[in-house]
Amino acid sequence: MGTMQLSRRGSVPPFQVMSILRRVGELRAEGRDVISLCAGEPSGGAAPAVNAAAAAVHAGGESLNYTPAAGLPELRAAIAGHYARWYSTAVDPREVVVTTGASGAFMLAFLAAFEAGDAVAIARPGYPAYRNILTALGLRVVEIPCGPETRYQPTPELLDAAKKEHGRLAGLILASPANPTGTMATRPELEALSAWCAANDARLISDEIYHGITYPEPGAADPLGVSAREFGTDAVVISSFSKFWGMPGWRVGWLLAPSELAEGIEALAGNVALCPPAAAQRAAVHAFDEEAYAFGAAQLEEFARTRAALLERLPELGWGEAAPADGAFYLYAQLGPALGAFPDASAWCSALLEEEGVALTPGSDFDGVHGGGAVRLSFAAGPEAVRRAVERILVFQERHAR
Repeated sequence: MGTMQLSRRGSVPPFQVMSILRRVGELRAEGRDVISLCAGEPSGGAAPAVNAAAAAVHAGGESLNYTPAAGLPELRAAIAGHYARWYSTAVDPREVVVTTGASGAFMLAFLAAFEAGDAVAIARPGYPAYRNILTALGLRVVEIPCGPETRYQPTPELLDAAKKEHGRLAGLILASPANPTGTMATRPELEALSAWCAANDARLISDEIYHGITYPEPGAADPLGVSAREFGTDAVVISSFSKFWGMPGWRVGWLLAPSELAEGIEALAGNVALCPPAAAQRAAVHAFDEEAYAFGAAQLEEFARTRAALLERLPELGWGEAAPADGAFYLYAQLGPALGAFPDASAWCSALLEEEGVALTPGSDFDGVHGGGAVRLSFAAGPEAVRRAVERILVFQERHAR
């Protein structure tokens, strides 16, 4: 048998979180008690109104046929109404494209906005799927090193330096709140980045999936987060029902498409996925009911309590520098002395999972340069899970102390 060609597009590294989740499942199947703090999965689930709507859809006996490629008209209208509610910003429902999770929105946006070979900037540390999807599509990834001095967010000055080194940047992917650091761009910072992109003909892709999960100081001007849509219609704004609405496995997200990209994005959507999941779309309409907003706000209060308790115990863990976690539900920190004799955080996390049944994500997934000694802990699982995990981590660290 001859050797068939393999595409280099498939040679991207796996998203480590998914590999860790697979091992978590194996250990649980063996009867192990595993606390999974490796993924951004809110423990509270969807609002009762959403669950009830989903149950009604499936109990109704009607066929779940394809929806329009850009999503159900009533869901697109509800999403547009959400921007008026949260951001006092007008959005035409025709600008909304419902997608198969935010991941589907990234794929459609990247395909429609960029040509193969274009350079697209992302922050480092950052969500690894940005880098891996861009690479698989034949785009050049330009990593912007973002440390504590810029609160882990890119700046116009850093983009100027990247452009000088790498040439024209076709786009910038910005996440606020960011994964894994939880840091946020302020209104002036996001406005400055939007202006830089406009002046440099770079398409801004604004990942706003964690909006609503923020921990602002009392009286903050933008307690829910600032949307790039507030500064014009050139940016592709991406969000999802996975985080604030607690619906990660429902696989429904959306994007706001600039007018010149809308036709191409909808055509791609119809070819790539035909439509997002029909039942999940119908239920997601009820994510914008008053009850569902209230449910999300209650979940946020629990995230805030869990975050506060975790930060209180951080000195006890003895880890090194940690990002401030202004939003989302992650703590990203250098292990520092707690790394002990392990060569890197990947080995440390693997041993922690096998020995103590606690799953964290090594920082190398988010930063291939400085992430080797860092970990990301998701506190979305709630206060009791985090409390138990911290106790196990302390036992593990004591066992492996130098």
